Amino acid sequence: MCGIAGKIYINNSNVEKSDLQVMSKKIEHRGPDDEGFYISKNRKVGLVNRRLAIIDLSSKGHQPMRFRERYWITFNGEIYNFLVEKKRLEKEGYRFSSNTDTEVLLALYDKYKEKCLTYLRGMFAFAIYDEREDTVFLARDRIGKKPLKYYFNGTVFVFASELKAILTQKEIPKNPDWFDVHNYLTYGFVPSPNTGFKGIKKLEPGHYLYLDIKSSKLIKNRYWFPDFSEQYHLSESEWCKRILEELKEATKLRMIADVPIGAFLSGGVDSSGVVASMAGLSVKPIKTFTIIFKEEKYNEKKYADRIVSLYKTDHNELLAKPEAIDELLPDLTYQYEEPYADSSAVITYMVSKLARKYVTVILNGDGGDENFAGYDRFDRLNRDILLDSYQPFIRPVGLPILSSLQKSTSTTFLKRAYKFLEKSKIPLADRFVTYNCYFTNEDKKRIYSQHFNNLTKSENSYEIARNKFEESKVSDPRDKALYSDLINYLPNDLLAKVDIASMAVSLEARSPFLDRNMIDLACKIPFNLKLKGGTHKYILKKALEPIVPKENLYRQKLGFSIPLDKWFTGKLNKYCESILLDKNAKTKNLFDQNEIKRMLKTHTEKVDFGSKLWSLLTLELWFRSFF
Repeated sequence: MCGIAGKIYINNSNVEKSDLQVMSKKIEHRGPDDEGFYISKNRKVGLVNRRLAIIDLSSKGHQPMRFRERYWITFNGEIYNFLVEKKRLEKEGYRFSSNTDTEVLLALYDKYKEKCLTYLRGMFAFAIYDEREDTVFLARDRIGKKPLKYYFNGTVFVFASELKAILTQKEIPKNPDWFDVHNYLTYGFVPSPNTGFKGIKKLEPGHYLYLDIKSSKLIKNRYWFPDFSEQYHLSESEWCKRILEELKEATKLRMIADVPIGAFLSGGVDSSGVVASMAGLSVKPIKTFTIIFKEEKYNEKKYADRIVSLYKTDHNELLAKPEAIDELLPDLTYQYEEPYADSSAVITYMVSKLARKYVTVILNGDGGDENFAGYDRFDRLNRDILLDSYQPFIRPVGLPILSSLQKSTSTTFLKRAYKFLEKSKIPLADRFVTYNCYFTNEDKKRIYSQHFNNLTKSENSYEIARNKFEESKVSDPRDKALYSDLINYLPNDLLAKVDIASMAVSLEARSPFLDRNMIDLACKIPFNLKLKGGTHKYILKKALEPIVPKENLYRQKLGFSIPLDKWFTGKLNKYCESILLDKNAKTKNLFDQNEIKRMLKTHTEKVDFGSKLWSLLTLELWFRSFF
């Protein structure tokens, strides 16, 4: 696991080592074990690598790495099937001088060029410079576990694991993109390929870039997408067998390391399944790590304890308190470098910091919800799909009647029924966004200043989700929604959260549920086995019954989050007020200050503005960090 960066000039300028060194410093936390630089003979190409040594701890793993007197690579990630590919390549005449996956990746590129990506099972972001052809090939893994950001203006190309490194270069303008901010306030993140900064992009999952330096031509292509078009009709017992086999195999591959490993454990379905699988593959107790809360509604301690007791894990836990927020948040906002509103980033960072005291590699349950429809929003989607079939008959009659009745009565049911029929007029993809967004289009009308509204009114943020629904090329809207979550929500929110939080403390995170084979398998499972009889992740839970207690599998889902509803009634409210209503606030011209005051004043655990306030708070701190 590493941090990578690079700079390529198309014009007459030369790469200076000092340029590379300052980029390296910005990503030092991603690779504290080693530092490496490469500058081409013509001084047009410079590569940087910061190494966190996981496999083959010797100096033979040093990067940038050269292969066959032609290729240079800077690589971040793990190729879990590299030993299998290495043996196959050796039979075809390739010889290797190290035990690293990096060298195998170079050999695969030498043999297959861009098609090498079809052979990779793992998480990765890398750049390969071909000295003979004077080209650079960059790629990101299928689901976006490892980041890759870049800037290109026709004369200079700069890339890095984190855009903080890109911003160190003199050619890079530093301007906010107002449409990105607008979209952020819907989703809580900036959807790929944008970053919040004009001109700086992030490569989408399952894509590669090809830069021909001689012609200054940059090509972007997609090499993979989740395919829901072919679904198998197997018995439940057969599905359970296949899921359990894939989880075991994916976990086994992710336990390959020459350093200590452990697991995050919430006690939920996914993390419990991973820990149980690890325990079955290890002769030593698994080291596990849990965040706990005083607030009982959010505390999963008793469920984690059940797994700890059953599998005799070496367990550690940490109590999360609101008092830590004002100390952590400014620095953490800088680490996340893009506008980012997922408050669980705080506890992900805290548990990562705890785990790093004991291990270098951590396994987690990320991807279980996205693969197997684990979110409540799929209930609402099912409801809307069912009711939509009746809408052509109900809406023409129902809307006029309910419109009249709800104006003359305070009955909550009538008002909700009217609102539901009104909402049913918008596309299903738009409604799917509103199930889980921070600010709906209606919310934005209340919170935006006239100035910010004028800047952004030409763009409807919901169109991003609409495009993902259509891009999926399947007919079932539920599979369209799963596709959207896998391509948009998962990489831009959850995987970014874990990557930044873990790598900030030099911890490598691995996700068995996001193995390419597991994703491909899950795409072939009919939706009615993922959400069945009101049970989310039905078929996954059935598969895990032999290794995870039913109390853990069939309990109410809590989700990995912090108690904003409670915390914003106390010290966090005052802290937020001091930041957002400061007379020098960077965002004061974007939002209606009276609306912010109203939310702060009227927030309660039942009238909950916690996520909205948090998204505004982190946005303000982002502006303070970078502009």
